[in-house]
Amino acid sequence: MFIGTNVYGWTQIARLRGQDYDRPQAMAQAGAAGLTGWEDAVRSADQVPDLARDAAAAGLEMRSAYVFGAFHTEVLAQASTDSALAICDALMPHGVTRFIFNPDPLPDGALKDDAQLRTQAHALEALGRSLRERGAALLYHTHAPEMRASAREFHHMLASTDPGAVSLCLDLHWVWRGAGDSQVALEDIIRLYGPRVSELHLRQSHGGVWAEAFEDGDIDHGAIVAHLTAAGVTPLMVLENCYEEATPFERDPVETHRASAAYVAGLFGELAA
Repeated sequence: MFIGTNVYGWTQIARLRGQDYDRPQAMAQAGAAGLTGWEDAVRSADQVPDLARDAAAAGLEMRSAYVFGAFHTEVLAQASTDSALAICDALMPHGVTRFIFNPDPLPDGALKDDAQLRTQAHALEALGRSLRERGAALLYHTHAPEMRASAREFHHMLASTDPGAVSLCLDLHWVWRGAGDSQVALEDIIRLYGPRVSELHLRQSHGGVWAEAFEDGDIDHGAIVAHLTAAGVTPLMVLENCYEEATPFERDPVETHRASAAYVAGLFGELAA
């Protein structure tokens, strides 16, 4: 079973240890934990050769990548689109076909207005079509801010776009948290957009605080599996164990990720891509 891991938590582990982030070391630890895939965050096509070399050396497969960009004005959208397509062209020879986009938020937590939301949705759809022509896919991702104001940003990026051009990387915990720690809201998102779910970002919490491992906790992942099964999807599974101020940092990261991977396999095994 393919179970990937996102780079972000590994950068946090290095920081918590008082160390500089060392990607080859992090990849080696991920492999030692039994993980089979690596999802990095890429800002430029220039990063790709070294990234691909390190993943190959660690024996980790890259199927997806997180790509940055702002899309709420036409000028920003064009620049982000050009960069994204260059990154796509660089990564696809190394097996990456899912490209995850969480459009940049506005400064100081400001809400995007209707014109900005329309511009952003149009740009994502156009980029998604370009990626599809290349044999790749655009996956929309969110954090908590997109769930504000009746989740207008989240819903418009999906309700107004072609499902064939814009898929969903469903970060379960960010949707849950952004909706006020609501399992109901999370399940409703899957009812609405389940057939578009192409990847899951997996993280758990206890009492609203991110857990050190992916395990039983606030989110009922058994219910999530049932809803996704009903939607008929087989998403990519990517662990994103992360740390915030109150998160314990008591266990060896290799053991934490090994236990998390076993939990994912046991719960999501029949659903996974």
